[in-house]
Amino acid sequence: MHPAPSVILFTTLSGLGFGLLAFLGLGYPAVTGGVAFVFYVIAYALAVGGLLASTFHLGHPERALKAFSQWRSSWLSREGLCAVAALLTMGLFALGAIFLDQHWRILGLLGAGLSLATVFTTSMIYTQLKTIPRWNMLLTPVMFLSFSVAGGALLAGQERLSIWFLLAASAVQLAYWVKGDQAFAASGTTMETATGLAGGGSVRAFEPPHTGSNYLLREFVHVVGRKHAMKLRVLALGFGFILPVLFMVLPVDSSLIKHLMAAFAVLSHLIGIAVSRWLFFAQAEHVVGLYYGRR
Repeated sequence: MHPAPSVILFTTLSGLGFGLLAFLGLGYPAVTGGVAFVFYVIAYALAVGGLLASTFHLGHPERALKAFSQWRSSWLSREGLCAVAALLTMGLFALGAIFLDQHWRILGLLGAGLSLATVFTTSMIYTQLKTIPRWNMLLTPVMFLSFSVAGGALLAGQERLSIWFLLAASAVQLAYWVKGDQAFAASGTTMETATGLAGGGSVRAFEPPHTGSNYLLREFVHVVGRKHAMKLRVLALGFGFILPVLFMVLPVDSSLIKHLMAAFAVLSHLIGIAVSRWLFFAQAEHVVGLYYGRR
């Protein structure tokens, strides 16, 4: 798939934002007043900023509101409804924490659940696509949720929890890459099955169907070299998980240095997740590439 910057920003930022909202709803940290205001500004900036970035990839952004009516059959519609419900619920919870020094427990739990449900519905937009075997597996929603929880714990300042969640997310990432590399072959889709000529011997393209590019090639056929992909995977794993954990476990005496290390951990994680998301889209092999001899 073509790794559009808008979708990379969307999946990176919104996952972190809703992950932080989930932790705030659970009371981690149980902040009030001005400190709570700062936390909620960061969470909403990431969550809403990511959602807004996704609209730039729509062919007709002005029709985005119509997506809300298709919740019975569309994961995109369910994502929109969950996002609105989560933002409204956590908005009320934030008002209580900031202005009334109150944490309404039931509202917080509901908001946390809706925040994680939003991340899940986002992941299902990709998981449901059988035409992209690398996405069409259980590890896709697990990866989205593990990234969101790990990033949320990191942003919420939960050092011990974030270390374990980061390690778990890194294991999920590695498993996703290993299984994803085998997914296209395991799907059983070949040039023969794609053209309906199975059983008649080996099938290959005699010549391209056209001399120029088209929408399918631009959007659904993106080839990443193996060496290039491996380098990016190392960067994603290093920046996204290994460095943040090191920043968290290194012993420091100064409070200022400790806060700087936490900031570096968040920045490193953000870079690593962005690289991982780029690979998530760039390495997603669509079966339509078989018609062009690209798979």
